[in-house]
Amino acid sequence: MMTNMELCNCTKLRRAARHITRFYDTCLSETGSGLRATQYAILGYLKNRGAQTMNELAELMTMDRATIGHNLRPLERDGLVRIEVSERDRRARIVSITDEGLNRMEIGRIGWERAQAEFEGKFGAEHAASMRNMMDDVVGVSLQA
Repeated sequence: MMTNMELCNCTKLRRAARHITRFYDTCLSETGSGLRATQYAILGYLKNRGAQTMNELAELMTMDRATIGHNLRPLERDGLVRIEVSERDRRARIVSITDEGLNRMEIGRIGWERAQAEFEGKFGAEHAASMRNMMDDVVGVSLQA
């Protein structure tokens, strides 16, 4: 008989996310970039999409504003991102990647590529692509507590 935890979608997703995050963190740490997987993802969004408000970045990362702020503090401290008051709305903060942030991403890229390749090699490229699509679908589902 299956237990509630064996059937719990949340528990299974969080367990898999922690497992993959730990692996990506290890691969990134081997590069000397000083980045963790979440930091690499934040920098990646900023590199590819340009400057974002904190709210836009929180939405992209599926985090609340307090959590994105917590994740941005060390990146700002280390000079990897710049956070400035928006000229259009003084309440908004605009986050952009710095040259040093781009440099650290480049250093970490080898670790990230290794993690991607190893995961897809063991899990299967088709399964990995399907999983990414499924996770996008999960995020797209409107759930209200």
